[in-house]
Amino acid sequence: MDGGALTTAAAAEHVDVAIVGGGPIGLALALALDGSGLAVALLEAGTRFERGDPRAIALAQGSRLILERLGVWPTLAMHATPIETIHVSQRGTPGRTVLTAREAGVPALGYTVEYGQLHRALAQGLHAQAALVLTGARVGAVRPAAGCGLIEYDQAGQTRQLSARLIVLADGGGLPARGTVLAKDYGVSAIVCTVSTHLPHAHTAYERFTPQGPIALLPLSEAYALVWTTPAAEVERRLGLAEQDFLAELQTAFGERQGRFLAASPRAAFPLRLRQVGERPRPGLVRVGNAAQTLHPVAGQGFNLGLRDAWQLARLAAETPRSALGGADFLARYGALRRWDVAGGLVMTDVLAELFTGADPLAGAVRGAALTLLDTLPPLKRTFARKMMFGAAAW
Repeated sequence: MDGGALTTAAAAEHVDVAIVGGGPIGLALALALDGSGLAVALLEAGTRFERGDPRAIALAQGSRLILERLGVWPTLAMHATPIETIHVSQRGTPGRTVLTAREAGVPALGYTVEYGQLHRALAQGLHAQAALVLTGARVGAVRPAAGCGLIEYDQAGQTRQLSARLIVLADGGGLPARGTVLAKDYGVSAIVCTVSTHLPHAHTAYERFTPQGPIALLPLSEAYALVWTTPAAEVERRLGLAEQDFLAELQTAFGERQGRFLAASPRAAFPLRLRQVGERPRPGLVRVGNAAQTLHPVAGQGFNLGLRDAWQLARLAAETPRSALGGADFLARYGALRRWDVAGGLVMTDVLAELFTGADPLAGAVRGAALTLLDTLPPLKRTFARKMMFGAAAW
């Protein structure tokens, strides 16, 4: 697929699984269901699988294994930059931890790839599969139910309906939750862009904690993808800085570990929030990826957690009789499969984001000591690295 408009298939009256959302997680789920024998439809509001998202995605080693099974890694590998070392430190105080692929016993701790490259690779894989792809399909209502639910959507000026045994809201889904939603606004945004440095990255990623929040540098091709946590009151000013002034502020905040910052691409900002949908299980409905939970980007867990949602849901659906898809037992089993992984990701990122922010000298000293302690305990360091790579499966 070259990113152009897809030929829109005629709407089917009924499928086994309908996926709402054609972002990376929705596409991955459709690919994972290929070969299951289930009739699958994917509804995407856009007419093209193109999204102008400037962010880079940190793929964990466990995500690479899933993408290999989905058949898209050979295409994606050409654009992915391996992360062989992760350097974690705190600005202004001693103490650091260094994680390496060699110590973890893997070829790489992860990979950095542009969001657009990831999205295109998944869309190309889907193009060769049997799923019914409905582009330009704007979903207006979802009515899940035991046995058979209904989706109403507009396409080419006409209102249509699609019924499904299981409806999956993916990649945000664009539909409100019914029930409780755990939400937390960190009061900061992530400023993202690409930066070049005087020293080569040597496949090393940095997580640098500052009083205002973490700064992440992820190796991407010959440069770095920057994720700079910025207080809300500073976002517009920092976005509006001339390039050299922006680089000077970044230099002051990050330090000299990569030498001088030389250049920066155009910048964008995204508010950082924690969000988890806690609605009661609704027969015939499942949420995955950002439709289920949104995390702080520290430690790069968000996409990887959503990809594991999609992979485990597809495996469970493939081994479940059609008549039981979306039923109470199915939902309970999926909830049990994902409970600890999701909870662990939410807690880990929230704790890191909160504990490693602030300028209190005593707290800074304690944080520095904790990083040093972690670095001197190889078994604990390996466990932490495997948690980042494989989620709850690391335990």
